[in-house]
Amino acid sequence: MAATAVRYLRSVGAATTADRPPLEVLPRPDLRAVRDDERLPIDPAEFRRVLGHFASGVTVVTARDEDGPTGFACQSFASLSLDPPLVSFMVARTSTTWPRIARAGSFCVNILGAEQGALCRAFAVSGADKFAGVAYEEAPATGSPLLDSVPAWIDCRVHTVHTGGDHLIVVGRVEALGAAEEAEPLLFHRGVFGRFSR
Repeated sequence: MAATAVRYLRSVGAATTADRPPLEVLPRPDLRAVRDDERLPIDPAEFRRVLGHFASGVTVVTARDEDGPTGFACQSFASLSLDPPLVSFMVARTSTTWPRIARAGSFCVNILGAEQGALCRAFAVSGADKFAGVAYEEAPATGSPLLDSVPAWIDCRVHTVHTGGDHLIVVGRVEALGAAEEAEPLLFHRGVFGRFSR
């Protein structure tokens, strides 16, 4: 078939690939990493101050491994995908809680309500017994701690983990979830807790 097409093109005087001079190969561009002098110098304190203007909800991410319940306060939570149902959160690579969640392979995102600032502070402290005096039950799909009186919760299994600078981006596949009909969220803005007003 190809030979027939070439014969036809030659018979009508059209140029074929065989009649053309070979193409000159261009030199390959130099590939390099970004040099330090090309990076935008951003002061970490200024970075934190400016991004603090973005108000967010507050969650406590919990799990249960062989040593018992564990968890940490997290404001970098987001929905990711509807089909399949995926959510995500970010955690510092230096976190001592994350390795336990990774071992468990599952977690529950507890979305905090307007009156639960103290609960958030308790889970934000490193090295303390965060579950002291905290009532919870097992989330239905994974058995992760589902904290009492939270307005909403999402029970997940770890789906994938990506690196993101000094943090990890954890993607969870939703196995079960629930919410109260009437509940006000706990908000975090410029370093302080607040509430939503209609």
